[in-house]
Amino acid sequence: MITVIVNGAKGKMGQAVVTAVSDADGMSVVAELDMGDKLTYTIQDTQAKVVVDFTHPSAVKKNVIEILNAGAYPVVGTTGLSDADLAEIDALAKAKGLAAAVCPNFAIGAVLMMQAAAQIGKHMPQCEIIEFHHNNKADAPSGTAIKTAELIAISNPEINKALVDRTETHIVPETRGGKKANIPIHAVRLQGFVASQEIIFGGLGQTLTLRHDTINRESFMPGVVLCVRKIHSKTGLIYGLENFLNETE
Repeated sequence: MITVIVNGAKGKMGQAVVTAVSDADGMSVVAELDMGDKLTYTIQDTQAKVVVDFTHPSAVKKNVIEILNAGAYPVVGTTGLSDADLAEIDALAKAKGLAAAVCPNFAIGAVLMMQAAAQIGKHMPQCEIIEFHHNNKADAPSGTAIKTAELIAISNPEINKALVDRTETHIVPETRGGKKANIPIHAVRLQGFVASQEIIFGGLGQTLTLRHDTINRESFMPGVVLCVRKIHSKTGLIYGLENFLNETE
C-alpha cells in the first residue's frame, strides 16, 4: 500500500487529488494538509511514502526540501520553481536516495502536445506560445509554457533565430510577450479558463497550430496517480510526466 499525504488539500486541485488517490487501487491518503500544518511531523508520524504538493509558488521549494529531508517522495504540481531551484532539488533527492517528480502539467494530452511540439519544432523555423489560465493563477508564464519552450529549443536550437521582428514601436510595453529559449510566450488570465495552450509554428507561406484544452481538473488525476505509483523506481529530479508514461508495471 502506497501511503500518501496531500499537501494543499483545501484547494481545488488538492481536493481532486484526495478523491483520485483514495479511489486508486493500492494507495491511500493518510493525511490532508494545508497552510500552517506540520509537514515534517506528519510525514514521520504517518510514515507516508509520497507527498503530493499542490500549494503555492511562494512555498513550493521549501515544501519539497522538507519532504525530501523527512524521507518521503514529493510529487509536485505547484509551478514557480526556477532552474536553480530544480538543480538544488535534484542534488538533495540524489543525496537522500529518493526521487522528486516535478510536473508542469499532469494532463496526458498536454504532455503529448509538448512532445509533438518538440518534433514539429525540428522542421518549422518560427514559434510562439499563448497560454490561458484562470485569473487566480499566481505565476506567469505557466510551467507548461516554459517546459514547452525548452523542449522546442532543445529539438531546434535555431528556432526563431532567423525571425526578424519588424515591430518598431511598442505603444503598450511587453505587447510581444516575454521570451523563454528565444520563444515569445503570452499569458492570458481570465475567468472561465482552467488551463489551455496554443503553440503556433510559422514557416514560409504556412502556419501550424497545436492546442490543448483542460476542461476540468479531473484531467490531471490519471497523471498524478501514475506518478505516485511509479516514483519509487526513480532517483533524483524527474521533470515532466513524460518520464513515467512509457513505463510498464
